Amino acid sequence: MLRIRLSRMGRRNRPFYRIVVAPSQAPRDGRFVEIIGHYDPLPDPAKVEVKEERAIYWLKQGAQPSEAVAKLFTRLGIMEKAGLPPFVYTKHLARARGAEQE
Repeated sequence: MLRIRLSRMGRRNRPFYRIVVAPSQAPRDGRFVEIIGHYDPLPDPAKVEVKEERAIYWLKQGAQPSEAVAKLFTRLGIMEKAGLPPFVYTKHLARARGAEQE
């Protein structure tokens, strides 16, 4: 199975990430199929650069985004363009359901 995830680059205390399509069993910074973007979390606001058409293509092919990438894609509107539901914070939903049951 393929995953769309972040691959760390940069140096110590200055992270920079590639958004890559990689086999789920590959190491975080190991083999990948394609680089579809970059993410720099340190500037304010963070810089995100994504090849939107390639991201949509891989999502439609069944590649599963990691939680961090799903958050980025939801913020950029890519999940909706690919016909997928936006990312929802499930931890918050579970807490809310637990509070309702009590």
